[in-house]
Amino acid sequence: MTTRVAIVGGSGKLGSIIRHVVEAEAGYEVHAVLGSRDELSAIEGADLVIDASTPAVSIDVVRAAIERRVNVLVGTSGWSAERIALVRPLVAAAGTGAVFIPNFSLGSVLGTALSAAAAPFFASIEIVEAHRETKVDSPSGTAVRTAELIAAARESIGPVASPHVDQRARGQQVASVPIHSLRRPGVIARQEVVLSGPGESLTLTHDTVDPALAYAPGIRLALAHAREARGVIVGLDAFLDIGLRSPGTDDEEPVREDGVPGQVARATSA
Repeated sequence: MTTRVAIVGGSGKLGSIIRHVVEAEAGYEVHAVLGSRDELSAIEGADLVIDASTPAVSIDVVRAAIERRVNVLVGTSGWSAERIALVRPLVAAAGTGAVFIPNFSLGSVLGTALSAAAAPFFASIEIVEAHRETKVDSPSGTAVRTAELIAAARESIGPVASPHVDQRARGQQVASVPIHSLRRPGVIARQEVVLSGPGESLTLTHDTVDPALAYAPGIRLALAHAREARGVIVGLDAFLDIGLRSPGTDDEEPVREDGVPGQVARATSA
């Protein structure tokens, strides 16, 4: 059986990579390619909708798929745990599936999982992420996901130590973790998680060098599960047995900071 795929944002950087993977994958065909401003009625007849649009459009894409009882695979980032929680009852009522992938890179997923696994052992944790200068918003979806899983892993011991966060130069706090975003030429995507304790520090770094090569295996993995998924699934690690499972990876509830829901980041790519 051939799966007909509608790709929203199919002409963008990530969307183009996804389109090439779908076209090359046996059992899948591109049913429609939409721009971020196109009418979403064009997804009619698709068996799976893939969203690689923008944060402003992404929520409409997800709603359009749910209304038509079609599963949706979301590659657009900016979906924090808080925002995803709002979609859960809609997906449950429709009896469909919504798969949210903050980053299709297997290395990035491992870096996030390792950061969450190490989080309970270090009092101070900060994230530095860098993307090309054309990425106009921050922090990245990957950084938000990493911060949320770090907070979940530390739920029993409390938030990370982050002094002087009232100062703007200390970065944006997501689930108590300061995130510092760099936008500069000469870089594609890079994330460093710096964990510090008495007398030592551990830095976990992931670099994306070639997006097409880095994302293709993760896109194929997500495709294989997205058509038959039920409910809300977050993160490529849901389909990988990497031997590291930190508390909160199911994202049933949004991470909260002193009773206030975690910040909703605005990011357009990993």
